Amino acid sequence: MSPVTEDPQLAVVILAAGQGTRMKSRTPKVLHPIGGRPLVGHVLDTARSLAPAHTLVVVRHERDLVAAAVTELAPEAIVVDQDDIPGTGRAVQVALDRLGDFTGNVLVLSADCPLADGATLSAFVAAHRAEGAAETLMTAVVDDPTGYGRIIRGADGSVVRIVEQKDASDDERAVNEINAGMYVFRADVLRTYLPQVGTDNAQQEKYLTDVAGLLRDAGERVAASVVDDVTVTYGVNDRAQLAEVGRLLNVRTVRRWQLAGVTVQDPASTWIDVTADLAPDVTLLPNTHILRATTVASGAVIGPDTSLVDCEVGEDATVRRTDATLAVIGAAATVGPFSYLRPGTVLGARGKIGTFVETKNSTIGEASKVPHLSYIGDTTIGTGVNLGAGAITANYDDITKHRTVIGDEVHTGSHNVLVAPVRIGDGAKTGAGAVIRKDVPAGALALSVAPQRNIEGWVEKNRPGTAAADAAARARPAQKADDGSQG
Repeated sequence: MSPVTEDPQLAVVILAAGQGTRMKSRTPKVLHPIGGRPLVGHVLDTARSLAPAHTLVVVRHERDLVAAAVTELAPEAIVVDQDDIPGTGRAVQVALDRLGDFTGNVLVLSADCPLADGATLSAFVAAHRAEGAAETLMTAVVDDPTGYGRIIRGADGSVVRIVEQKDASDDERAVNEINAGMYVFRADVLRTYLPQVGTDNAQQEKYLTDVAGLLRDAGERVAASVVDDVTVTYGVNDRAQLAEVGRLLNVRTVRRWQLAGVTVQDPASTWIDVTADLAPDVTLLPNTHILRATTVASGAVIGPDTSLVDCEVGEDATVRRTDATLAVIGAAATVGPFSYLRPGTVLGARGKIGTFVETKNSTIGEASKVPHLSYIGDTTIGTGVNLGAGAITANYDDITKHRTVIGDEVHTGSHNVLVAPVRIGDGAKTGAGAVIRKDVPAGALALSVAPQRNIEGWVEKNRPGTAAADAAARARPAQKADDGSQG
């Protein structure tokens, strides 16, 4: 895909200075995540898709946290500090000061409105330019306008002013066309009229919305662009809205992958982060979460009941009822059900991690199997290996983690404990119940067998009066009869 040509006549200002008290959170509102990115990250991504000449983010509340996140997500963005004068008008004014003699159009976005997509905003800017307006504001018609600024139009249908909820009269509150909080201005208009905006309102803030009334009074053209899809205007002010916006974003993301050739059996229970990447012919079964930078290759089947975080899944692999983080799963490999893959797990092509297996910081070679009831930590396993049920690589000695190395074509018996550091040579075998503390040479059979010893009558003597002792006493005559008949 060819890079988008920079638009030298467009600057984007993102407002991220608010406290977001209704979130009731130690985390700044704009840093709450949905779809694998914080709210402000989605807005930055959309701004980048427009290829503006300048992107500025205005910060204030929890300034250092927000600024650090912005710099990480969009190094090209300029962080601007809002001073003690509150309000969106002041936020845009300090951003405008950083733009110097910029003479193009300024698109103003809110960092808590993550659903505004690039196509919508590109059309919005184009409409502003076509109208030749001093200001164009995005509006939406909603059933319940509570909490939003109302669009007050004149008899001719033109925009007269915008009234905030707390400053609106009863008649104005009945208006259901709302301000979506996104605007395009000519830069020269902002320089002229922002200094005239006062703080004579219920919030004692410098409202950006007041510019529209000043422009109207000066005979300048104020246009409004009504969006067809009201969801692009949705903002986040509390946890309930965060969940709803996250759900809507996920609906979009799932549908995008379906149209790209991914089978999603139950979209309602499937979550895909915007940062994930899926190939055509991937199948996602119910209650599957594909999170962060996870990539899934063609033909893979994921789920049901699976969560993959920052994982890489190869072609035709199958992953069922599994929790995996920072793991690599090779082509045609199988994982699950009920597997736990911790960071550093690498499963080779045609390999298997089976039922109730936990792995960590381990490489399992091509066509090697850890079928069930095992813990494999800090281990390197070669090709064609089969570990018996209940295999444990004991990697920790209370002070230091040690590594286990298992060669090619090794087969171990059930219930083995390999006490690291230890090396099992190519083609070696181990007996059932073995505790391996020493290196095993290639082709050797390792056993740790002690003769079985039965202490007759131990339960009746040491656990008198218990149900076990009573059962043993009842069985004693029959046992003696059996022993006699065999003698």
